Amino acid sequence: MKRVHIIGAGIAGLSAAIALAEAGHAVTIYEAGPAAGGRCRSYFDRGLGCRIDNGNHLLLSGNRAAMQYVQGIGARSSLDGPGEPLFPFIDIGSGERWTLRPNRGRIPWWIFFRRRRVPGTRPRDYLRLLALRRAAVDDTVAEVLGPGGMLYHRLLEPLAVAALNTRPEQGLARLLGKVLDESLLRGGKACIPLFPRQGLSESLIDPAIAWLAAHGGELHTGRRIAGLGIAGGRITALATPDGPAPVSDGEAVVLAVPPWVATDLLPGLAAPDAFEAILNIHFRISADAGTAGFIGVIGGTAEWVFVKQEVVSITVSAANHLVDLDADDIAARVWPEARLALMLPEPMPPVRVVKEKRATFAATAVQERRRPGARTGIANLALAGDWTATGLPATIEGAIRSGRAAAALLSGAAR
Repeated sequence: MKRVHIIGAGIAGLSAAIALAEAGHAVTIYEAGPAAGGRCRSYFDRGLGCRIDNGNHLLLSGNRAAMQYVQGIGARSSLDGPGEPLFPFIDIGSGERWTLRPNRGRIPWWIFFRRRRVPGTRPRDYLRLLALRRAAVDDTVAEVLGPGGMLYHRLLEPLAVAALNTRPEQGLARLLGKVLDESLLRGGKACIPLFPRQGLSESLIDPAIAWLAAHGGELHTGRRIAGLGIAGGRITALATPDGPAPVSDGEAVVLAVPPWVATDLLPGLAAPDAFEAILNIHFRISADAGTAGFIGVIGGTAEWVFVKQEVVSITVSAANHLVDLDADDIAARVWPEARLALMLPEPMPPVRVVKEKRATFAATAVQERRRPGARTGIANLALAGDWTATGLPATIEGAIRSGRAAAALLSGAAR
């Protein structure tokens, strides 16, 4: 058994660590921040006086790698959800409400029932989704699905923004197609929403750290790796705050950091260099979102409204056009929409606006070509992260798959 050094304790790094530990390797994880989790973590917000997630992440039952991950770390029971494929929406302009309800099987008979499909659409409209499978390499979502019509306005556009964190006019059609191939086009059984009952850390991070500790893994937080020693075509040392940490013969390294950190550590690495922001606005107020626990917003600034234990949490994706606004202005824009969606009282409660300026790479054709695979030109080094060439946009599912791919690549080198 040889050791693998993992730089970065986000979902990708933890996924790689678990896969390597399962294969019998010793793992040491170095995390620059004070806690593991990256974008998928929870913390106590002193201003709100409660615990919040730094972002909102919705899993689907069809996310096979994510489901295996939570099952493997013993956290499956920590996920909650309606137990059936349902997605409630409200149109801010008209006030109309509906719930998308795909049937569980692959044959989509649900599109023939008005109460199950998007209002104002016809069954044949849904055939447009199949065009994603014929999309050319650089086609955008808007080019393939075509703007206009109720289906585009009330379902396809918001799905594209949520999945790609990029506007459909620039977002890559084949990435959206991959997401839908693994969810809606597989039937409702693959579209059951799941979210942490307590928080992201409690479901996705803390159980993983506990699992790794039980299997001999080491996690060092507050330990930034400032450089990589390279000699003879392999990593020989890591530059830590305490001095060089040797990487012995037969040992390996997984670089599971954001792309801008990876390019600093590996000059010459081609990686995504254009990014999209995400805003998460957390209001300290209790509410009821019904069976689903969330609601999609059409025609507003807000896109998804999540109801958690003590917080109503709003997500705005592809938010480069809003991210530099004052936090109070952002909160004032979305609070009326949250009020309408959840029928809340008028006074705006205490709020925390979390801005992720470089939340994900922009899911465009140009950036897709800059996504590297797990393999590098260095024999004992592999890359992991949702920004690598996973075939998916920047999602939890993609991050977990990237960690597994890096682990599989290095398992032989680490023996």
